Order: sequence, then C-alpha cells, then structure tokens
Amino acid sequence: MTRIRQIGVITGTGVTEYFDLSRPRILKTRYGRATVFEHPRGEYLLIPRHGAEHKSPPQGINYKANIAAFEELGVREIIATSAVGSMIPGFKVGELGLAEQFLDFTKRRPTTFFEDKVVHTDMTNPYSRRLNNELSRAARKLKLALRKHLVYVCAEGPRFETAAEIKMYRMLGGGVVGMTGVPEVVLSNEKNLEYASVLVATNWGAGMQPRVSHEEVLKVMSYSGMTVKLLVEMTVRGLRDNS
Repeated sequence: MTRIRQIGVITGTGVTEYFDLSRPRILKTRYGRATVFEHPRGEYLLIPRHGAEHKSPPQGINYKANIAAFEELGVREIIATSAVGSMIPGFKVGELGLAEQFLDFTKRRPTTFFEDKVVHTDMTNPYSRRLNNELSRAARKLKLALRKHLVYVCAEGPRFETAAEIKMYRMLGGGVVGMTGVPEVVLSNEKNLEYASVLVATNWGAGMQPRVSHEEVLKVMSYSGMTVKLLVEMTVRGLRDNS
C-alpha cells in the first residue's frame, strides 16, 4: 500500500486544546499504542505528546510509539511544540523560539530504535534547518518575534530543576530547559524524519525567579497557545504550497 505524504504535529503542554481535531485514531505499533488526530481538512496529523487528557508524565511518554506511528502513516516532517524555562535574558517569558541544538540530561528513557544492531545516527544538526526556515517565514507573515538558535537542555523530570543545575546548564551553553524534547528529536532523526521544535518560554529557570510552578506554565500557555497554533498552521500551509 502506498503511503500518503503527511505532515505531523506533536503538541505539548497547553497547546493541544487550541487545535480543531477529528475523532482520535488509536494506532497499534510494535512499541505500543499511539493516539493520532487528523485535522478536519486533512492538513496534518497530530499527536498530543502527553496524551489526549494530558496524563502521561515526561518520563512516561511512549516516544517510540508516537514516532513509529507517524512513520507508519507516511509522515516525513514533524513540527513539535514545547513549554520551556528560559535561562538567557534575551529570551523572555511569553516569547517563542526555535531549537537548534540539544543537551541530553535524561537518565532512564528508551532512547533509540536500534536496540539489537549497531547503528550510529548523525546528530550534528538534529533540528531541520528547512523546517526552521519555514517556521521563520511563517512568523514573519504573522508579525511574530521568533528567537532562533536556541540550545535545548532536556532534564529527566518530572521535578523542576535546582538552581545549581540551571547554573550548570547555562555554563554548558544551554539556553532553555524542558523535559520532553529527548528522545523525541533523536527518534525522529533515526527514522530520517525532519523535526523542528517551537519553544515557548513559560518561566525563568530555577534561581532566576523565586520559585517555579506548573500553574505558572499553564498560565503563560493560556495566552500563548493560540499564537503557537497559528504559527504551526501557517507553516503547514507554507510546506504544502511549496511541495
């Protein structure tokens, strides 16, 4: 059976509810089940990273099933969204940005499809420059500021980081910190799927503000989520127009 070329979207905290979606489709993969939604007009396929009811914690997400499901459905390009803590003064709370590199500080997640054979996947440029360019083009059309070249630090979670950890991440060149970008970006690259990540700064890193809370993250996403949706959908239309 010939697979139709599709564009995949992975939504993170505070974004899924802004998308208009059809009924969910449960796809069984060799790695487990993935819940996939289709845009009403078929423009893209969408997977809520934490599940439709946001019940899967960062360390409990079945990343392999999600990426395998997209591959099986013919997806070749993935645009993901993530709420992050900013660690650099130039990327303020409420602003949007794009990941260019990552630092992996996860500890106990399945991180590869290649468990039984030796395969070394190149990660020199893990985020698709082409997709980042399309996202930047869409942002200009929407008159949105979009911070580029961000280094995403992936912590294990589900706890927030300590002030000492944030200080270390900054010394290593990290710009933002989150809990879900790895192994998602790694698995996408292993399947030769282009991957980009739209980042929303929802708070400052620990030690840069008095305390960090999930409620604060949700509050910022409540007024940023629709903007992220507009950016993603404008980018999808641009990709389809240029295909």
